[in-house]
This record gives sequence, C-alpha cells and structure tokens, in this order.
Amino acid sequence: MTLQSLPARTGTAGPASPEKTTRRGGRGLLRQRAGRQHHAGPLAYVLLAVMAVLSIFPLYWTMVAASTDNTRVSQTPPPFLPGPNLFSNLARAWDEAAMGKAMINSLIVAGVIALSTVLFATLAGFAFAKLRFKGRNALLMLVIGTMLVPPQLGVVPLFMMMAELGWSQQLPAVIFPTLVSAVGVFFMRQYLSEALPDELVEAGRVDGAHSLRIFWSIVLPVARPAMAVLFMITFVHAWNDFFWPFVVLDMTNPTVPVALTQLSAGYVRDQSLIMAGALLGTLPLLAMFIVFGRQIVSGIMAGAVKG
Repeated sequence: MTLQSLPARTGTAGPASPEKTTRRGGRGLLRQRAGRQHHAGPLAYVLLAVMAVLSIFPLYWTMVAASTDNTRVSQTPPPFLPGPNLFSNLARAWDEAAMGKAMINSLIVAGVIALSTVLFATLAGFAFAKLRFKGRNALLMLVIGTMLVPPQLGVVPLFMMMAELGWSQQLPAVIFPTLVSAVGVFFMRQYLSEALPDELVEAGRVDGAHSLRIFWSIVLPVARPAMAVLFMITFVHAWNDFFWPFVVLDMTNPTVPVALTQLSAGYVRDQSLIMAGALLGTLPLLAMFIVFGRQIVSGIMAGAVKG
C-alpha cells in the first residue's frame, strides 16, 4: 500500500455524502419555513370580524338597554343606539341593589376561591403527573368521577353542614366548599404531564431537593402559564356563580349575582334597571381582563412554545 492510496485526514474536506447533504438541505428548508410569516386571506379577516361583532354585541346591547327607560326597551323594534339615561340608571342600580358591598363580597369570594384552586390544583396535578405512589390511577379516576355528579345533589347536606358550623349567611359558606375543583386538578395534571420533563424532576432529586422544594423551584415556573389561565377561568366562574350563594346567603350579605335579584323584585320589572345592574357587575371582569389579558395571552403562548 502506497501513501497515495491512503485517504487524506488533513487539509480540505472531501465531498459530503448524499445523506449529509440531504439532512442539511432539510434543516435549511425547515428554518425557512419556520421564519416565514403566514398571511391570512380576506375570508379569514371576514370571519374574525363577524366573530368579534357577535362576541361584543351582548355587551353593547346591555349598555344600550341600560341607557334607556323601561318603555323604550319594550318597544318593537328595540333601540340600537345608546340613550341619555345610562349614568342615572347606573346610580339607581348601585343604590337599590347595594352593589358596593356586593362587589366587595364577590371580590373576596372570587379571589380566595381562584387562588386556592390554583394552588391546590397545581399541587395535586404535580402529584398525579410526576410522583409515583400506590393507588395513583384509582385516586385520579375518583377525582374525575366527581365531575359526573350534579352539584345540585349535594345542596341539602352541604347546607346542613354549613348550618352546623355556624356559617349560614356568611361568606365562608360560599368559599370553603369550592376551595378546589376536579376540573382544575385534571387541567393541571394534563398540562404538567406534557410541559414538565421527567429529567428536571430527577435532576432535582439528584441535587437532594425534596418534593416541596421541587414544586417551588421547578414546577411553579413551568406551570405559570396554565396557572394564569386557571386563575382567570376560576375567578370568572366564582364571580358569576348564582345558585349556591343564593341558597346560603341573604340580601344583607350578598354577592353580585344575588344582589341583582333585588332589582327584579316587584310586579313590573324595570328591564333598563336590571341591565344597568348587570353592566355594573360585568365592569370589574372587563377591567381585570384589560389589565391582565396581555400577560395571560403571553403566558399561554410561552407555555405552548415550551411544551
């Protein structure tokens, strides 16, 4: 064998193999597609505009009905432009329904329920998703099974329990039965199963961290987008909940939905006054979404990219 027949190991590299060339070309094509911006067609913009109008119209109609009098609202065709009585109707609804106290109560109830649901659901979701213990699947099926039970079936024993505790007509009677939800546990379990790699949990174990330390340092940063979404959904649901607060509370200590029933009392219902109260009860939710909506959407997008 001569030196000329040996392959050169230094200097210029030889021609790349067809397999490497194909792989490099595929990667370049993927980079081009990833960096390419997708432009929506005219039909997509038309559909988005229609959906936006349909979504905003109920709120707009509530404002129109709240700005007129009861006679004008009952006419055919109904008004489609705001009237001059908006602020006077809002002031009447605020006074007659005691909306100030009702909003404070709803803020306390919805805030505590949302925070506790996010905390407990994230803890339970982490346990069901990444921890190994006996009966995990059976316990998860039991939690999911509670979603199939209508909540109306537990009203009587739950009311008797609240009365025994001395919480009747008080806010703890609304808060404690809903400190955590099966839907939230299942939602966080599904999210953490996909977004939290097992390698991060194992790395924490190797470093000597216990489960609570792993939850605080590893799980919470990963679960932050899902926690924001769960907080928003739970807060809105607790704010709008009517059935159980109406059963366990009275007009001396109401939440917003319970206080609005005061506006519909009487032989002739003032629809414009009812709509004004509904508008007052909706404004805090709109303000919260305007303030935190961008953070929630950015958190969802960050979670989707990481997942």
